[in-house]
Amino acid sequence: MTTRRKEDYQESLIKRSLRYLNTGFPVHFTGPPGVGKTTSALQLAKKRNRPVIFMSGHEDLSTNDLIGSFSGYKRNKLDDNYIHTVRKVEENVEESWKKGRLYEAVEQGHTVIYDEFTRTSPAVNNLFLPVLEERILPLFGTKRTASYIDVHPKFAMIFTSNPLEYSGVHPSQDALRDRMITMRFQLMEEERKHQVLASETSLKDKDISMILSIVSRAEEKKNEQGGSVRLPLMIAKVADRYQMKVSGDNPNFREVCYDILWHHEDDMSDEEFEELFSK
Repeated sequence: MTTRRKEDYQESLIKRSLRYLNTGFPVHFTGPPGVGKTTSALQLAKKRNRPVIFMSGHEDLSTNDLIGSFSGYKRNKLDDNYIHTVRKVEENVEESWKKGRLYEAVEQGHTVIYDEFTRTSPAVNNLFLPVLEERILPLFGTKRTASYIDVHPKFAMIFTSNPLEYSGVHPSQDALRDRMITMRFQLMEEERKHQVLASETSLKDKDISMILSIVSRAEEKKNEQGGSVRLPLMIAKVADRYQMKVSGDNPNFREVCYDILWHHEDDMSDEEFEELFSK
């Protein structure tokens, strides 16, 4: 989709996504790492003015984590000896129930951000099908009296995922994907990255351009595909916070670039690192 104005890419995405959430449809942000999926999800969730629950997908996530489980027993004992000649003793033992994060969100009408949901087993993610379609949360395997609870009318979900070729990612089920509105994030062009850094910091345009140029040169030396905003944003935020002069002549700024980029460019020679700051 072509951006009509330089400044309303993010505004348009959030506005469209908010419409879908408020109509009752979950949204799904998918794309490579570092293109702003999680940041956009957080911004979108805040727009709803509802409590937000953030969950990260991972291999060990279970239905107990989502629904809840019994956490032990509660013992209540009443020893009534108010009348001297009469002693009344009552003792009750009850199982303690700890609500899962999804249970709490469904019950209270929170907004859930399920980050990188495809890192969780598809068998566990099947739980979301009745939540999104029938608007109920099944309580199977919980020994609860009720077999399900109704989903609060204000409940909403935002999913994010990385492409399938990334490590640790499971294929998402067609049935689940069909119930979402998917917004695809592409690798960012320099203009878009410039917008992000300008919105997140108070740096001047020329300083932002220099940071982007340094990171771009580092990516070229490694033959890596550019498009992620994560590394330039890290450099920009540190420089902005400590009011550093963005220049190759500033040793503090050079140290920031070294620390942030060297880990990713660990086979770069000192000479190659110096070339990052060339005009």
